[in-house]
Amino acid sequence: MSLFIASLNSGSNGNCYYIGNATEAVLVDAGISCRETERRMQRLGLDMARVKAIFVSHEHIDHIRGIPVLAKKYRLPVYITAATLQHSGMALGGIPFRALEPVAIGGLQVVPFIKHHDAADPHSFIVSYNNIRIGIFTDIGVPCEQLAHHFSRCHAAFLEANYDPDMLENGRYPIYLKNRIRGGKGHLSNLQALELFNTCRPDTLQLLLLSHLSRDNNSPELVQELFSRHACGVEIAVASRYGESKVFEVDGEWRGTAASTGVMPAQAVPLPDRREAITQALQAYTTGRKPKKRKSTVTQGSLGFPEW
Repeated sequence: MSLFIASLNSGSNGNCYYIGNATEAVLVDAGISCRETERRMQRLGLDMARVKAIFVSHEHIDHIRGIPVLAKKYRLPVYITAATLQHSGMALGGIPFRALEPVAIGGLQVVPFIKHHDAADPHSFIVSYNNIRIGIFTDIGVPCEQLAHHFSRCHAAFLEANYDPDMLENGRYPIYLKNRIRGGKGHLSNLQALELFNTCRPDTLQLLLLSHLSRDNNSPELVQELFSRHACGVEIAVASRYGESKVFEVDGEWRGTAASTGVMPAQAVPLPDRREAITQALQAYTTGRKPKKRKSTVTQGSLGFPEW
């Protein structure tokens, strides 16, 4: 009675995440083309016939590019808030959802909750089945109490680790874009994500898929090594911006080494303490050196947005 999850693509050039059981599945976002979605699922042995719905986190093009064609071809309902649909420019009949109100898709249950991002009405999601919970936590400007709460109950999670603070600080982006990324409604840094992982990691967590890495301000090797040092038995993987991940099976069985190492996950830490730790970490990570003024040219990605 497991859940099976995969990243079909993760990054500013397109985002699409698959979560399903043996008979039904959902996609969270579809920011790559319908054809590429089909190809990647076929390579993974995943059947599009199992996909019963698409859930939309927000209206940025790297999250919605493939939705109109995919939804029409497979007659998929698209769950999207009214504000997100209005700002997306997509001509389709979406099904509205509300924060914290569960949506049943067959045996799956999807619970949205509000996140901090520079979009009209952005949401993160928890997808659950048979008491197994998967979190999809990307495009998050700041770790908040709701994120801490939901992360602390997950068996697996797609967690954003977008940028290394030093790489962003010393990189070629103009100051307005640097401030947008790290300003509270942009993206989570490696260190913010690590603070959340270390402080709020539950003893149920089997798998962490680090997601939405910046092309210019991060590297898969860097973030893999950083989180692996703190894994305590949790499987750490990095979702690529250039292709699909493998399919991971999440069965809810803890296989970690936390008890034997004497380092216990933070399931027992009260939520106010988590919030305080995350707030302190955020302040430390966002009040660093004064950015240097430099001439900079930011190239656009394939979808017309700067590569984050």
